[in-house]
Amino acid sequence: MADYPADIYASPACGIDTLAQLGPLAALAGTWEGTRGLDIAPKRTGARRQEFFERITLELVDPGNNGPQVLYALRYHTWMSKPGEKGTYHDQVGYWLWEPATGTVMHSLTIPRGQTVLAVGHCAADAKQFTLRASRGATDYGICSNPYLETNFRTDSFEITVTIHDDGTWSYEEDTVMQITGQAEPFHHRDSNRLTRVAAASPNPLMA
Repeated sequence: MADYPADIYASPACGIDTLAQLGPLAALAGTWEGTRGLDIAPKRTGARRQEFFERITLELVDPGNNGPQVLYALRYHTWMSKPGEKGTYHDQVGYWLWEPATGTVMHSLTIPRGQTVLAVGHCAADAKQFTLRASRGATDYGICSNPYLETNFRTDSFEITVTIHDDGTWSYEEDTVMQITGQAEPFHHRDSNRLTRVAAASPNPLMA
């Protein structure tokens, strides 16, 4: 916990150059593609392995603050399809957030199945790898699902590890632990991909 000022309405000055203030997230800014994604998902007959193509855009946005808490962010949209197909396999939106004062990384995600997650991790500003987690039932960094998912495909935890590679690519590994109706053991729904930049990020509006 940072040593925030007692005045919860304080509005500190924020550096206007988001890219310069994003810490470990700066390397993720831009548009990326990955052709070797792998999704291990639950099906009636057991785990199914599915390869996927992914395109993710992480846009620089202006800095924001909650009173004295200052945050720098990337707004993102990721879209996935099966190889050789044009239809959507997965769609997801959200934000990556960096709080320099505490070395906190936050990752919010929302999917069009009635589910949202806010995960958290801590690392140095120059970290090349960081892990974030969220847990069902937590009131700060947690998971919220619609009643059907909560009953039949309950998500108990979410974890993502991001690795920034020396060649300029980055990769992620996700582990979503689910309790599925009719199954005695939790299921580990895993996703991974390695992404290559295809377009640089535009400056945040204040810089432009």
